[in-house]
Amino acid sequence: QYTPYQPEISQGRLEALLNFQTMVSDLTGLPVANASLLDEATAAAEGMALAYAVKGSPERCTFLAAADAHPQTLALLRTRAEPLGISVVTAVPGDFKFFSKPFGVLLQNPSTEGGVRDYAALCAKAHENDCFVVIACDLLALTLFKSPGAMGADCAVGSSQRFGVPLGFGGPHAAFMAVTDAAKRLMPGRLVGVSKDSTGQPALRLSLQTREQ
Repeated sequence: QYTPYQPEISQGRLEALLNFQTMVSDLTGLPVANASLLDEATAAAEGMALAYAVKGSPERCTFLAAADAHPQTLALLRTRAEPLGISVVTAVPGDFKFFSKPFGVLLQNPSTEGGVRDYAALCAKAHENDCFVVIACDLLALTLFKSPGAMGADCAVGSSQRFGVPLGFGGPHAAFMAVTDAAKRLMPGRLVGVSKDSTGQPALRLSLQTREQ
């Protein structure tokens, strides 16, 4: 839900958000997570924009997306890419071609058809070609499967609805995003951190920015 105008007065809410971030970070294997984004498709689009900010340029504007990603994710990627001047190319992950010098790739694990794969080798190949890797994943599946961080991903996105979040907690499709430490200052959304107040006691506050805007 929306952050109050003076978020530090809502320590209980910030603690709940910090717990969410910690869970996402633990499951994705990436050190920094936000709280949170709208849904999985828009989180993937934010991942693409983040990849472009890190690696892209007007001359390097191709984004490779897995053909077995969720169709709504691919549709939204194309919509968001157009005004940014990004060209989204879909292909089977095993057939990704890096000669076009893409700035980033999107993988889906499990795929929209349920396939589970280890993308460590593909992530390594992408990094050899100076690409930013985004993996759209299933939080509940990550309790059993290899994490995006362990595969070498730079960013993990997905939906927390896998845990059956009730409508009363701000909507059914809260998304998550986790990134490497190097990308944390470009990550969108709120980031709750632990600090100290004027008396030296632990205090929670929004980090890296004053409010969610």
